[in-house]
Amino acid sequence: MTPSDEQALQRRVGQTSEATDTVSPRLLASFRATLAPHVYDIDESIAPPGLHWCLAPELVAADSLGDDGHAARGALAAPATLPRRMWASGKLGFLAPLRVNDEVRRRSTISQVQNKQGRSGALCFVTVQHQWANQHGPVIDETQVIVFRAATSAASAPQAPTTFRSTQTRAVQVDPVLLFRYSALTFNAHRIHYDLRYATEVAHYADVVIHGPLQATLLLNFAARVGGRLPRTFSYLGIRAATGTQRLLLRAAAGHEGELALDVQDADGAVTMQAEVAW
Repeated sequence: MTPSDEQALQRRVGQTSEATDTVSPRLLASFRATLAPHVYDIDESIAPPGLHWCLAPELVAADSLGDDGHAARGALAAPATLPRRMWASGKLGFLAPLRVNDEVRRRSTISQVQNKQGRSGALCFVTVQHQWANQHGPVIDETQVIVFRAATSAASAPQAPTTFRSTQTRAVQVDPVLLFRYSALTFNAHRIHYDLRYATEVAHYADVVIHGPLQATLLLNFAARVGGRLPRTFSYLGIRAATGTQRLLLRAAAGHEGELALDVQDADGAVTMQAEVAW
């Protein structure tokens, strides 16, 4: 990373933005239709977990998009030397449920920028604090970590055999229709999720990429099914990219002090995301 890129990234710390949206009946119905039969529903008027990632997306005009489909400029635009942007990790605290017709406000603040050197080269981790509130008060506190990296080969190192001893599992078939519908729900124009040529030739993935928030949403709803209630906290960590049409396996195992450990296993047996839920 060049010194100018590093300085530009550090200047983003403290930047804040706000956006508003409505939990409309159409959005709720679209979310349920897209993720069926994997949605956890306790009441038709209460939003299933993960719906907040479909609210208040960044609405960038077509002529302001970069080659990758993300905003070319702005607080979370990729630096020139680290053009690849991915979800790295995050933690959610659920304070109250979202309900149909809620007016929702998200306040987002960049709290930290960390530059590191990984096996694949330079990495930049940007931490964003999101505070979600409806007309009655706070509903979700979220810490999101986004990683920027160079556009080099996306090949993952071989993974050691997992010792995860799941007590419950759920299979999810991922196909181009699911990827398209989830991109549409979240207004996500990142080309790695639908443009095969871009994903393979430019971003150097093996195939189009299965969204990180989609995997996290599936884990959230699976955890709620296993526990029979909405979680109090949910933390997740992206391990490696999941790509292409395939069957993902969601796995759950009881953790310490009543917590639930979860992960996503791809068709090759590699873990792509890990998570933990507390009630």
